[in-house]
Formats: sequence, structure tokens, C-alpha cells
Amino acid sequence: MHDIRYIRENPEAFDAALKRRGIDHASTLILKADTLHRAVLGAVQQAQADSNAIAKQIGKAMAQGDHETANRLKAEAQALKNAPLASDQTEKELGELLSGLPNLPAPEVPDGADESGNVVVQTRGTIPAFDFTPKEHADFGPALGLDFESAQIVSGARFAYLRGQMARLSRALGQFMLDVQTTEFGFQEVAPPLLVRDEAAFGTGQLPKFADDLFKTTDGRWLIPTAEVSLTNLVREKLLSETELPLRFTALTPCFRMEAGAAGRDTRGLIRQHQFDKVELVSITTPDQSEAEHERMTTAAETILDRLELPYRRMLLCAGDMGFTARKTYDLEVWLPGQQAYREISSCSNCGDFQARRMNARYRPIAEKGSAAKPKNEFVHTLNASALAVGRALVAVLENYQQADGGVVVPDALLPYMGGLTKLMPAS
Repeated sequence: MHDIRYIRENPEAFDAALKRRGIDHASTLILKADTLHRAVLGAVQQAQADSNAIAKQIGKAMAQGDHETANRLKAEAQALKNAPLASDQTEKELGELLSGLPNLPAPEVPDGADESGNVVVQTRGTIPAFDFTPKEHADFGPALGLDFESAQIVSGARFAYLRGQMARLSRALGQFMLDVQTTEFGFQEVAPPLLVRDEAAFGTGQLPKFADDLFKTTDGRWLIPTAEVSLTNLVREKLLSETELPLRFTALTPCFRMEAGAAGRDTRGLIRQHQFDKVELVSITTPDQSEAEHERMTTAAETILDRLELPYRRMLLCAGDMGFTARKTYDLEVWLPGQQAYREISSCSNCGDFQARRMNARYRPIAEKGSAAKPKNEFVHTLNASALAVGRALVAVLENYQQADGGVVVPDALLPYMGGLTKLMPAS
């Protein structure tokens, strides 16, 4: 959500920033709605003052036995009571305009309309050399326990069963990721709700704009598309102390996405599923901490790829390719030999105070020594990252560690989680 006061005072800067995201002249409509709302609020305040004056006149008329005047005044008072309804409507209209606009990009974010404008920050790891033609995971994975056919019968497209050794490898990946984040980077493990209310999905920016990408239950709740929703809303409607920050949370959860805008994309394999597991990182910080926390969080995600010895690159997304709530995003793209391409496996975003305004999440700054002035409460900054998407990490391991005999060698980092299994082998 945007600060209406900033838009009033800086309409040209606001429009220039949103133009980088492909939106023109957004301030014009917003300021028109804001002017109307403020005028209606003024009328409401006047109506309340008039209502108070009429109440006194009614009492006076009743005391004098003038029932005709009292009844007329009561009718006027009743009409004035309807005034706040108009302000509710104009406030709603202004809120809808503001909530439909994406976050403003940070100054260092490059210009660009789509992924072609993204910038490679660094490339790490060694692309493996094979003495055979490497395959895509969907081609050799079924012999190792990746069962798409059964899932198609039971659930339809974009679902999969992981069976036997494949399920064990997936579980190992998730546990390994959680252990690194909790023991080395100080993220508190959380087992969060998978169903959330409208308010929670609105707070992190999924609603109202992206309702078609979510699964909704019959009682009106939403299945989380990422644990970011549950974790970030832990500070919803809260006033924190600066001494509590930063807060760092992590969770391994199933995630559910309609993939409404991805028809025809990645229909084979595990890349784009309706249900998938993911380890999510969320940080809550003060404004002056958030840039450093963004780098720290991205490093935490990269550490998983480094330990798995998977080749990858860090991308700085351009303004036109960032998510709705982000002001700056790094994507991590892992090398997939079967596709001979880098594919996204993690997105690490600094959202500034954009989500905090939607959630009304604030903190109380520490007063400066010797200052009698009480510091004003401020909105926190929120950040999130995938560390990592387990299904895509599984794909990366399968393709980078595949062998000519159809097996897959288990990366050294996962061996403690595999119960002695060092290599996945095709069913005989």
C-alpha cells in the first residue's frame, strides 16, 4: 500500500517511479479520489457538529413542550446520521485505487519491461560436463519414483507422486534447508497455518489483484501460495519495539497455486505444479536494516545451492519483472542440464514498508539519548525469500547429478539425511 501523503506531496516522482513498472499517470486518479474523500470528510465533520447542536435544540424544545419542533429536529438529525456512509464509500474507493498499484522500484533497480531487462550480478559453480547427452528429469525421473501418471488419474494435471527413494530425497532436501537456515542464519522455525483469511492475503499483496492465482475453500479461506503469507502476518496489527528487530522466520510448507497465468508453460515435470513444498524465509526489520538484511537473506538462499554444489547465477530483476509487492528483487537461477538453461529456483525480495502498511505493522523506535521528544511509531520493513523451492531443487539435483546408467548420485550435503542411500537407481 502506498502513503497517500507522499503522493500528495510528490505526484511527479510517484508517477515517474510507477512508469518504470508500465503504469502511466497513476497519481491523477488517486488525487482526484483523495480530494473527494477529504471533502466528504469535511462534510461529515460539519454534519457531526450540526447534529450536536440539533441535539441541544431538541432537548430545549422537549422541555418547552414544543413537540412539533422537536419532531422536525429529530428528522434533521436522522438525515445527518447518514453522512458517514458517504465517507465510508469514498474511503473504500480510494483504498481500492491504492491497493491495486504495485510497489515503487528502488532507485538501483534497472529499467526494463520484462525478464530481458534483468541483470546478471554473479555466476557461481561449475556446469557439469557429461560423457552422454543429459536428459530432462521428466524423462528419467519416473524410473526413480517420480509418478505423474497416478497423479493425473487422482488429481489431474500439474500434480505428482514422489515414491520411495524419490520421496526420501525430497524430504532430505527440505530438512537440509531448514537445518541450515535455523542453525547457521538464525531463522526461527515455524509451523504455520496453511489456510488464511482475506485480511492475511491482502496484507502480503495476494488480494485483491491475484485472487485467480489462489485456491479458495468453501468457508472463504485461502490455501497459502507461499508461507510468506502466514509468516509475514505474524506481525499484523502489532506495535513492536525496535529492540525486538530484526525478526527472522522460516517454514517448510506445502504451497498451492492455480497457475492461472501460466497456461501452456512447463507442462512437463515438476517445474510448475499446483502443489509443491518450499522453505520460505521472512524477515521483519527497521527501515535502516532492510538493505543489509536483503543481502544476508539472499546469501542464506545461495548457501543451499553452494552446499549442494549446483551451478547458479544471481539476477537483479528489472522494474518490469519484479513481483507486485517488491521494491527490489534478486532471483537465483539454477542450471538445468536437461534444458540447457538457467531456471528460477529462488526469489529474494525487499518489500520496504509496502506490506507493513497493508497489515498495519509498526515498531516503536528507541528514543535518542538526551532527547525529550518521543519518537514517532514507524512502519516496519518486510522481506521474503525462497530458500529454496524443494521441487525445483529436486529437479536441479536430478539433472545435475544424473548418470549414464539412469541413476542419480546423492550430493554429499544430503547424505546425513538419506539413511545410507548414496545413489538413486532405476527400478529393475
